[in-house]
Amino acid sequence: MDGVEEVVAVEVKAVDAGERCLCSLDLGDRYRSVECHTGLGVSGPGQWRLRCAEAVRQKPHPAKDNAASRRATVAARPHDRERLNHGGHARGPGRKGLPVKSSDLLADAFSRIQETVYEAVEDLGADELSARIDGRGNSIAWLVWHLTRIQDDHIADVAGTEQIWTAQGWANRFALPFPAASTGYGHTPADVAKVRVDSPSLLTGYYDAVHEHTVRYVHGVSAAALDRIVDESWTPPVTLGVRLVSVIADDLQHAGQAAFIRGVLRRM
Repeated sequence: MDGVEEVVAVEVKAVDAGERCLCSLDLGDRYRSVECHTGLGVSGPGQWRLRCAEAVRQKPHPAKDNAASRRATVAARPHDRERLNHGGHARGPGRKGLPVKSSDLLADAFSRIQETVYEAVEDLGADELSARIDGRGNSIAWLVWHLTRIQDDHIADVAGTEQIWTAQGWANRFALPFPAASTGYGHTPADVAKVRVDSPSLLTGYYDAVHEHTVRYVHGVSAAALDRIVDESWTPPVTLGVRLVSVIADDLQHAGQAAFIRGVLRRM
């Protein structure tokens, strides 16, 4: 069906007591991580698969380059700003009748980064992704790659896991001329110019994989665990809560910069 993403398969990564599921959607040419919440008491992997698949089948494809489609895409995203559930009722942290959990707030904040990343790179070609407004500033490709690398690096560190960059082969797919541990911190203008991609799908694919890992991790973090010291090289020492908020703030800043550059390019 034209303008609609067809779901090849849906793998439910996890279902918690709050009726939330984290799914990996196979869209044929790429994968997309989504978080769903019906609030309808649905249980069982089969029912979750059907409900998630039906929701995504109704979502306009972001490649449709017209104003109506762009508005519909934003409105229908699983991480939209209204946080609507599939039944049309408000959902997310603070939903009526449910207590606010710190893990839900963190997951909600990270989901907004994912939304902003998609909006910043949607429909852009290779030249636009690598464009630098003054010839020396950061490009959209570098900004999105960098913010994803920072999130990947920091989440892997506090979770005690290998970075998605190497664990899932993204370093090889990007094939950048940097050490595998590079996150973009300290890059020169010449380094920025070396971050080039052919299409947004490589950037969003890597971000989706990191986002999935991030959300899975923060949903398992209790409020008490946020006080755990994770970095003693600073005074005062950095707690897990501060580190997570720092990642969110840094990511949103860079995603906003990418969105600004997109706006400038589209007006030129």
